[in-house]
Amino acid sequence: MPPLTPPSRREALRLLGAGITLAAGGCSRPVETIVPYVRAPEQLLPGVPVRYATTLSLSGWARGVHAIAVDGRPIKIEGNPLHPASLGATDVFAEAAILDLYDPDRSRTVTERVGGIASWDMFERALSGPLATVQAARGRGLHLVTGRVTSPTLARQIDALLRALPEAAWYVHEPVDDGNAERGAELAFGRRLRALPRFERAETILCVGADPLGAGPDQIRLANAFADRRRDRERFGRLYVAEAALTLTGVKADTRRAVHPLDQPGVLATVANALGAGLPIPELPKAVRLFAEAAAEDLEAHEGRALVLAGAALAPEGHALAHWINARLRAPVDFIVPPDGIEGRAPATLADLAGALDRGAVTCLAILDADPVATAPPELDLAKRIVRARFSVHAGLYGDESAGATHWHLALTHELESWSDLRATDGTASLVQPLLRPLYDGRSLHEIVPLFAGRTATAGYALVRATWQQRGGADFEGWWRRCLHDGIIEGTAAPTLQPGEPRLIPLPQSRRSDSLTVELRPDPCLWDGRFANNAWLQECPKPISKQVWGNALALSRAEAGWRGLEAGDVVRASAGGRTIEVPVIIESGVANGVGVLTLGYGRERAGAIGNGVGTDAYGLASGASPWLVTGVDLAKTDRTETILRTQNYVELEGETRKLFRQIDLAALASAEPKGIGADQPSLLDAWKGDKDGHAWAMVIDTDACIGCNACVIACQSENNVPVVGPEEIARGRMMHWLRIDIYDEGGPEAPRAGFQPVPCMHCEHAPCEPVCPVAASVHDGEGLNLQVYNRCVGTRFCEANCPYKVRRFNFFGYADGQPYANLGAESVKAQRNPNVTVRARGVMEKCTYCIQRIATERQAAERDGRAMGRVTTACQSACPTRAIQFGDLAKPGNAITELRKDPRHYALMEELNTRPRTTYLANLRAPNPDLKEDDA
Repeated sequence: MPPLTPPSRREALRLLGAGITLAAGGCSRPVETIVPYVRAPEQLLPGVPVRYATTLSLSGWARGVHAIAVDGRPIKIEGNPLHPASLGATDVFAEAAILDLYDPDRSRTVTERVGGIASWDMFERALSGPLATVQAARGRGLHLVTGRVTSPTLARQIDALLRALPEAAWYVHEPVDDGNAERGAELAFGRRLRALPRFERAETILCVGADPLGAGPDQIRLANAFADRRRDRERFGRLYVAEAALTLTGVKADTRRAVHPLDQPGVLATVANALGAGLPIPELPKAVRLFAEAAAEDLEAHEGRALVLAGAALAPEGHALAHWINARLRAPVDFIVPPDGIEGRAPATLADLAGALDRGAVTCLAILDADPVATAPPELDLAKRIVRARFSVHAGLYGDESAGATHWHLALTHELESWSDLRATDGTASLVQPLLRPLYDGRSLHEIVPLFAGRTATAGYALVRATWQQRGGADFEGWWRRCLHDGIIEGTAAPTLQPGEPRLIPLPQSRRSDSLTVELRPDPCLWDGRFANNAWLQECPKPISKQVWGNALALSRAEAGWRGLEAGDVVRASAGGRTIEVPVIIESGVANGVGVLTLGYGRERAGAIGNGVGTDAYGLASGASPWLVTGVDLAKTDRTETILRTQNYVELEGETRKLFRQIDLAALASAEPKGIGADQPSLLDAWKGDKDGHAWAMVIDTDACIGCNACVIACQSENNVPVVGPEEIARGRMMHWLRIDIYDEGGPEAPRAGFQPVPCMHCEHAPCEPVCPVAASVHDGEGLNLQVYNRCVGTRFCEANCPYKVRRFNFFGYADGQPYANLGAESVKAQRNPNVTVRARGVMEKCTYCIQRIATERQAAERDGRAMGRVTTACQSACPTRAIQFGDLAKPGNAITELRKDPRHYALMEELNTRPRTTYLANLRAPNPDLKEDDA
């Protein structure tokens, strides 16, 4: 008999687990009845992610996406490469839509203001009385309010409703709209047109108050085209930006000038005069005039490849003048008929609705997927006026401010739960298909609109199919399945047209005053406020200020000093009888005499996450000028608020150029690539750790990065990164595995800034590893710096020893027993990626290069008997400009190896000899040599 040997640790744990399982099984019975699949769906493999092409909207416009589901649970959003508005990338709003789906504050059923929880049958019975009244009057008294309508199916339904009830009224309210641009096109061309700038064909660009690279429905398309063109050094071009405060476009500008909004029309007039307009010469500050003249000369020298864009805050006359300039320059701009209307129908305005309510002419008011009570101009006071309607109903995802003002509230389904169709800004149509059945008792707009025609609800699936039945032809089913698979309907883009010669429209007179002018902007994280209850977006740092969980009035350092204000001071801003209280934040690049405030905060009925966060900027707006508020008086109060920021303003004398490398295009020829420090002496042995045949690395092109934060939210969604909440942020804690630093080589009045995404560096000589007492921070055989969670005891030595500060310590069980607000709800847990551990309290976590994706590809390669193919990290797949590249250095011909030979290549703090696997390409600029940096 062989001698007895003690069992191994692995064997002991196996036996212990088996004993516990047997003991538990012998003492209890399952409570639930488990029913296995008799016939499992062919396409469903347990634990295997499945992609579905669908569409998400932003202000009504479509962005095509791929939604990833595991076991029927959508867990991640990625871009659809076939869709012209997404091109395979995403933005923060698309990435965060997955959290909105599982939001526990979503409306779950029909509610009635007096009786509380109700049903759809009860609503239909209540609707029958007022509906009979309006039907007898051919629709008089029925008032329908919607957001922007780009859905062909919804447009068909509304048109049919208005044909059946011709006296009914239809209103469109979109808080962030293109009203000035639309009216400017009408002034210039005499008809409604939509301009589509083609950055891929433009070399010299002048943006006057415009932020085409900033958040919005066209951000992905424009940013992608801009970055692609700048990669061609022969067609690099030059970007001029005149703006009131720093934007993403302003950060990427080669030549930028802070210009008061009332001086911006003068910049356009100066350019137009250089092209022969003969307009009255505007009075401009000398530096602004020099900037405009230099831009005009450059634009004229690049005729056919030059483009001018006007911002939303400019008056329609300014947009008309931009069209005239572009016509003289033969600018690369396409014109289409706006795809967001119903042919032959012009919707009325909310001011018309207010008048109808005052007259008592509203028998039935239906507000569908809009929140005008929260976002309409305050002088309309819709909350008080709506009570004058005999019958009112609101349909939306949330019981928001408009729901609180109406008699009835109907729960809408999320776009990931419903069938629909949408158009992109170029007119391309795509289908919206559900990934799961509605979580709650909601219906889509397509199923609600027929109720107002007295018909029973029809399934959205049938309604959408009916819209496209004729286009599908004889083989409709095959055509339909192909459209669902591809995510777009081919051949539906709006045809371009020749608009004719634009008229030269004189600019209105505007005078500067000593009082403050406040420019209102959509928020880069919350947009118009519809995402206020999304915790990912509330905790996403704003690209420029890095503020989270709130908004603030941005002032220049000089303006704040002149007014005796400091960051955090709460001021009372008043204009035209409207008053708000808002904290002050000091930012570089803001024009003197200007304040900038973003929309979307100060909500009262957003939900557990968004209620009471920030200041309601809509309270300062007016219907006549929704984006620009002049004559604003500031009065300092005795209160202060802490501005929550994830990156503080720090002056590092002489260090900025080392940490964030910038190269002028003229000096690129003499630049040489910088290595990772592997040629420097070291006390450690040379790196020989890639014994498994792979050497993963990442290169980030800071010239392409626009700081949009899509990668940050993508990482959060993919890797189950928790939200910590404002109290923890105030203590200096955060959990993002990826941050985007902003560096500025210039001064407060003339920034020379750039963005630098910073994930884990995955150093070959990682300082975090030798200091860990339990070997929780280790390297694997493919060069990845890993964190073993079940070893970590929370000493935080690795965090202290990391010079890049990319490690995050889980002080609390943010995702395991101690979540912020309602984020511990069961519905939220359904979003989590099953391939990534949900970390418990007391462990260190960080970027892993999405090791779960590497493992998935390795397993697929082994199964198929082939070499490993391309692995795409979450941050890389989200990036609209393809600034992030990831690959295997050990694979011959890999693009990563070539990028490391680029003359712009450098490593962050290479002098520390950590030899990072994450490296960078320097930012490129092409400043106008005729303008001094102080004047640019």
